[in-house]
This record gives sequence, structure tokens and C-alpha cells, in this order.
Amino acid sequence: MIQELHTSFGNTFEQALLNDIAQVGTFKEVPAGFQLMDIGQYIKYMPLLLEGVIKILREDDEGDELLLYYLEQGDTCSMTMACCLGDAKSNIRAIAESDAKLIMVPIHKMEEWTAKYKTWRNFVFESYHSRLNELLHTVDSIAFMNMDERLIDFLIRKSEVNNSTIIANTHQEIAYDLHSSRVVISRLLKKLENMGRIKLSRSHIEIINL
Repeated sequence: MIQELHTSFGNTFEQALLNDIAQVGTFKEVPAGFQLMDIGQYIKYMPLLLEGVIKILREDDEGDELLLYYLEQGDTCSMTMACCLGDAKSNIRAIAESDAKLIMVPIHKMEEWTAKYKTWRNFVFESYHSRLNELLHTVDSIAFMNMDERLIDFLIRKSEVNNSTIIANTHQEIAYDLHSSRVVISRLLKKLENMGRIKLSRSHIEIINL
């Protein structure tokens, strides 16, 4: 665990903090599609992502989901931290976008490390800042972009976080993430294919020129 900590967080935390994390943290390896957290759960641990991608979702009153942002290597979830600090229930759902490795840190360590380590305080503040910017981008896309622009933005971001031009999602899965319908998403994807910007296959979407 300590070697993987060094790889992902060695430039972020000092050695003493890395040692503390290794001592109290629990290593967790999960496959793509695994649900790490659900809405309504009490938070006992906060995740430090060593490898892979985690997607964070919200749910409306009818059970429809909306993708808020992705977590990548070296990230944590600021919304999880907010729940930890207030001893509140989770208001987000976290699902592994790809196979992932994490260290789960007990929440009671947050306050201790915030007082003890400047690098931890900086990490927490920077995490809040980064996630806030991503949330604002999500709000802006819903408020100011039409659905075809949101779809293109979604495909580009998904390609970036997975480091691949192949998007291995069904039309229905994309519709869930964008809080839309499969019919609308399928029509827009076909439009993009006719423009030569993507190639649709049975099991995936290939990005050509977005």
C-alpha cells in the first residue's frame, strides 16, 4: 500500500502523513460498475483514489440519475468530506467507472489531520475547489447547452478520464448519465455518426473527430 500511496500522493503529502494513511487506511480494489456509496448511507470512510475512475451521481425524486463529475487518480470526493464533517447521510452515489484501487480512510482522522498536517488542509481545500468548478460546469451545461452540445461534452470528458477513444457504454447508460431518454441520445449519436465525428458499433462508440 505504501508504494501505491507514494505513486499517487507522494507529491501531495509528506512522509509522516503517508505513513499515517498507510497505518489506518483500508486498501480496496473494485471492478468497473461496483457501487462504492449510495444515497442515504452514513459515511464512515472517505476514499483516496489510487488508480481508476469513479463517477459521482445525483438522483431526482423519480429515481433518474445525473452525472456530476468524475474522480481520477489522486482525487477524493469533496461531497463525501462534507457529509463526514456534518455526520450526515450521503447525498450522492459513487460508482466505479473503471476497475479502481482506493484507500478508505476513517472519517475521524479528518479533523486530526487537518490540524496536524498543512498538506492535508491544502488537499482538502483544493479538492473542494476542483469539485466546485466541475459542479459549476455541470450546472452551466444543463442551463446553457442544448442536448447535442452536452452529449459531445460528455463523450469528450469520458474519453479523457478513460484515456481512450472508445466509449464502452450503451445508449441507455449515456441517457441515464445525462438525465435524458435513450431515444434522444440514440438520435443525436446517429447524427454525429452521419457527420463523421463518431462511429457507432454494437458494443461501443468510437470517437473520430469531436
